[in-house]
Amino acid sequence: MLLGIDIGGTTINMGLVQGSDIVVKKTVPSFEYEWNKQQTLDYLCVKISEIITPEVTHIGIGVPTLVDPAKGIAYQAANIPSWDEVHIKEAVEKCFGIPVSVNNDSNCFALGAAAKLGAKEKVVVGITLGTGLGVGVIVDGKLMDGSHCGVGEIGALPYNGHDYEEFCSKKFFTARKIGGKEICEQADNGDENALAVFDEFGRHLGEFLAVVMYAYDADRIVFGGGVANSFRHFKCSMEKTLAMRYPYVKALETLKIEVLPQGDIPVLGASQLTN
Repeated sequence: MLLGIDIGGTTINMGLVQGSDIVVKKTVPSFEYEWNKQQTLDYLCVKISEIITPEVTHIGIGVPTLVDPAKGIAYQAANIPSWDEVHIKEAVEKCFGIPVSVNNDSNCFALGAAAKLGAKEKVVVGITLGTGLGVGVIVDGKLMDGSHCGVGEIGALPYNGHDYEEFCSKKFFTARKIGGKEICEQADNGDENALAVFDEFGRHLGEFLAVVMYAYDADRIVFGGGVANSFRHFKCSMEKTLAMRYPYVKALETLKIEVLPQGDIPVLGASQLTN
């Protein structure tokens, strides 16, 4: 039995995992904004104790920031002020006496997506379209993360005077003062303005996918995150732009693009982490 944990700014999702199935789930509020480092770690251990069983042999934890995966240290988490440098692996292993692995949440999504889909392709890229733009890369079934989990941080590359994340995440809609769920409902009802917004979003995302293909030569791309729920509205413009920007037709003919917006995919992926 494995325990996967996905730490977010609002909630902490946990799950007991057997194979590729989450058999027990638990969601609790995330850390209070003003808590210090020790308070957050104490709270995390208390919540883990509420779900862990004697059968659990390994704990995997995904966090929304850069990580030293070898040492299990998280750095400068944007939504957790006290986490300038937090030794998560050391603290949780001390509490429970079993191995703990820590990695970036986008990497956990990619691992979870590959496990859920039973993906056997050489290169699988998971992309989270949420508050930010996250990328995780799986090569030959193994996570490609780098020394600080930075392999997938290509959303920070310059684009249109900003970066790709500004145009390929919720930030795109926030800048237009519209909610993702609201505009999706409008598009479902055939609203031309809403459909035009999604068409523009898809063009930007197609530009980003060309970068993904140049960087990783992916066989399969899997989208997650809240914006992925609207995939049907931006799929067409995204694919057209990708076809224009990426010239290797044979690669695109075999490329699989899928959507897994379920919130438990990062939990499944965290459980698959190894040191």
